[in-house]
Amino acid sequence: MTTEVYALGQHISMSAHKARRVIDQIRGRSYEETLMILELMPYRACYPIFKLVYSAAANASIKMGSNEANLVISKAEVNQGTIVKRLKPRARGRSFAIQKPTCHITIVVKDISLGGYIDTDSITWSQKPKRKKKDTTMSYYDMYSNGGTWDKK
Repeated sequence: MTTEVYALGQHISMSAHKARRVIDQIRGRSYEETLMILELMPYRACYPIFKLVYSAAANASIKMGSNEANLVISKAEVNQGTIVKRLKPRARGRSFAIQKPTCHITIVVKDISLGGYIDTDSITWSQKPKRKKKDTTMSYYDMYSNGGTWDKK
């Protein structure tokens, strides 16, 4: 049995950059905290994302029978959609091209009561995987050895 359920919104009329600004705030948060954040943020992108989060929670309650208190936004991504091109009439019979961008938003909700979700904030430093250190040997550069740029005629 899967613990993840998603909701997908396609061809939402807004740029992916503006939607990403809101999506980055809700990624990894609980369902109830996400709804409060989206209601209080002043951006236009919040309403379609709010509807998608609500839809993903409804999908989770229908498909898995999970409680809304146990849901966490495990993955949230925004992809660029098609660009709708329109022409706006201007003075002297000219036209001006207008590009109306769209985006595709995917919200994946995970039920933490069914297991498998690890909060990255609760992991101590000893448990996190160690990175390899870069080779940071310093090399000495003498700018006077080649005569410099001012000696040329």
